[in-house]
Amino acid sequence: MTKDLTLLGIESSCDDTAAAVVRGTTILSSVVYGQTSLHMEFGGVVPEIAARAHAEKLDHCIEEALKAANVGLTDLDGIAVTAGPGLIGGVLSGVMCAKGIAAATGLPLIGVNHLAGHALTPRLTDQVPYPYLMLLVSGGHCQFLIVEGHDSYRRIGGTIDDAPGEAFDKTARILALPQPGGPSVEKAAAKGDSKHFVMPRPLLNQPGCDMSFSGLKTAILRARDGVIEEAGGLTRQDQADLSAGFQDAVTAILTEKTRRALEVYLALSPDTKTFAIAGGVAANGPIRAALQGLCTDTGTTFVAPPLALCTDNAAMIAYAGIEGMMHGEADDLTLSARPRWPLDDQAAPMLGSGKKGAKA
Repeated sequence: MTKDLTLLGIESSCDDTAAAVVRGTTILSSVVYGQTSLHMEFGGVVPEIAARAHAEKLDHCIEEALKAANVGLTDLDGIAVTAGPGLIGGVLSGVMCAKGIAAATGLPLIGVNHLAGHALTPRLTDQVPYPYLMLLVSGGHCQFLIVEGHDSYRRIGGTIDDAPGEAFDKTARILALPQPGGPSVEKAAAKGDSKHFVMPRPLLNQPGCDMSFSGLKTAILRARDGVIEEAGGLTRQDQADLSAGFQDAVTAILTEKTRRALEVYLALSPDTKTFAIAGGVAANGPIRAALQGLCTDTGTTFVAPPLALCTDNAAMIAYAGIEGMMHGEADDLTLSARPRWPLDDQAAPMLGSGKKGAKA
């Protein structure tokens, strides 16, 4: 039935401006304008700069996506837009743009949870049946979700502090490696000895699927300072060894916690046993390989989207909108941008809560 629906997807929750056209499970176009060069000198994403760049690029990105898909606005069945969670300026830019198009064309509008976009990506790429276990692991998020339906998620664990992608970025800054930190640390680690600097594995001695990564950043900082104090500086080999030690620790944490999450999921006796990974950190080769090996050992199908669909993109937003519209969901022009929007609103907040609701 999804083959009859063609949606424009818009994504602007962080530092990637993206637009895509998806028909059913076929991606007709996917355009992403990155902002790495705008934020590089600051060592991280600057929300105000990101929001301004989204406002400047969204219309061009959408125009390019429509042209690449060889469709016009009249060929669309609706517009799906990330309505949260994310940096509020960027989310607001996308929502207002989508509302403008919907108002001008009369097309249905559907606000999509950015996390649901990632979580439903295996449905887009591999038509994975429900329920499946998803590890959403990125620069801003890390959680295990049992995906039971397009709007039904059970969170069984996640990070209690930093997300792994954030830890990679901070480690890169500590070691004077380029941003974004994930690819830089992985590249350096490939030339390093992971046994030279053995990093801690937080929470591995405690039951459950929750994780912690902030202590790794502190451990790397102390190890680096120790090397500098002893040797008077940091060599490229030191950078490589420290990167390897850090990456090895993250891999060990994610692998062990995934093993535990699989036990919870497999106890449900799903007809098709599937584990999927999504988010920017899913692009890391050693982490991906370790999790794939774990799935092989447990007789579980491993699904990882193409690398271009692991990071933020609008194709996943368009597809999530398709599933929503299939179930009669739609929003109107009162759709609001949300900085916080947990997928499992029945689970206790992991990172605290404030006036605007649970953070995750």
